[in-house]
Amino acid sequence: MPYTGVQYADIPEFQAIGTQVGQMIAAALAGQQTVDQALSNAQRSADRTMRQAGYYKD
Repeated sequence: MPYTGVQYADIPEFQAIGTQVGQMIAAALAGQQTVDQALSNAQRSADRTMRQAGYYKD
């Protein structure tokens, strides 16, 4: 089912993660990396940010 509405997570890191992911998607669109690379890099970047912020409990 399609989702309608606003995508937002009420955490201080949300904007930074969005910027990081957006830059990686832009790099894929510019042909600087593959889509798979962009998605993998974006996931790693978001994970790193979330881990540094203390959201993951190991």
